[in-house]
Amino acid sequence: EKVAPAEAWCSNLHSVREMAASYISVPGEATVTAIVVEGDDGSKGRRSEKVAPADADIKVAGYGACFYILAAISFIPIIIFFPFSLFFTIKIVKEYERAVILRLGRLSSKKAKGPGLFFVLPCTDDVRVVDLRTITFDVHPQEILTKDSVTARVDAVVYFRIVNPTWSIVKVENAYNSTYLLAQTTLRSVLGTKKLGELLSEREAISAEMQHHLDEATEPWGVSVERVEVKDVTIPPDMQRSMASEAEAMREARAKVISAEGEQNASRVLREAADIMDESPATLQLRYLQTLHAISAQNNHTYVFPLPVDLLTRLFAGNKS
Repeated sequence: EKVAPAEAWCSNLHSVREMAASYISVPGEATVTAIVVEGDDGSKGRRSEKVAPADADIKVAGYGACFYILAAISFIPIIIFFPFSLFFTIKIVKEYERAVILRLGRLSSKKAKGPGLFFVLPCTDDVRVVDLRTITFDVHPQEILTKDSVTARVDAVVYFRIVNPTWSIVKVENAYNSTYLLAQTTLRSVLGTKKLGELLSEREAISAEMQHHLDEATEPWGVSVERVEVKDVTIPPDMQRSMASEAEAMREARAKVISAEGEQNASRVLREAADIMDESPATLQLRYLQTLHAISAQNNHTYVFPLPVDLLTRLFAGNKS
């Protein structure tokens, strides 16, 4: 049950029916979907509809007279060549496989067979084995044009598996090839709406968006896309040089700002130190001695004798007089 504005439910009622039908787990049965609609005045109403399951268009083969005739004819060589005929009538599917049986060209059961042993009729049954393990494929590098008109080459990796073997056989010719081609087109369409900066910095969000689009499109085929990863983004060399120059200019500007701020802070501290030394003349003499000690420790062949500034001031004043 959902609560939403009435306009939203009325405009999306068809998509709500399809969404509810795709999640019906019991094949061949209908489900009553209850929708709670809230009006502008705050009033609520309930509406129930019967929704057909997503596999309602898949028909199970009916057993007519022709089938029984062919089945009887098939049993004759089975009985004659018994037990060697068991090699052709008993099939084995592994734990990670399922078998879809097409009997006289029609689906014998909506539920796939396996794992283990099962019996087939060699003349009437066509067995299609489906692998349920996760399949991985690389999407070849695609030339895309980003939203800010930059050409880039992007490749990705897609992980998917088949969750409904019957749908993967009946509803699509080749589930693997169809998923691969759809991944290529989805990669172009999704990345075409992104800027180059978003393409380089928001890979996780782009991968999640691609997975959502692929999983939604491949769900009617019985395919579940588990993960999508963007491997590499390649831009032209000219664009790389331009971006490097821009980044270098930004770093130089930031360094100059930091250096200017350091000079400002240093001048403020020096001014405070000068004010403190001006209050106590002996502090300046101690500073002289400390500087002399530092110079003598670095180069012992150089001797520096500090001369007080106030002595020079008095000497100059005497000469003027």
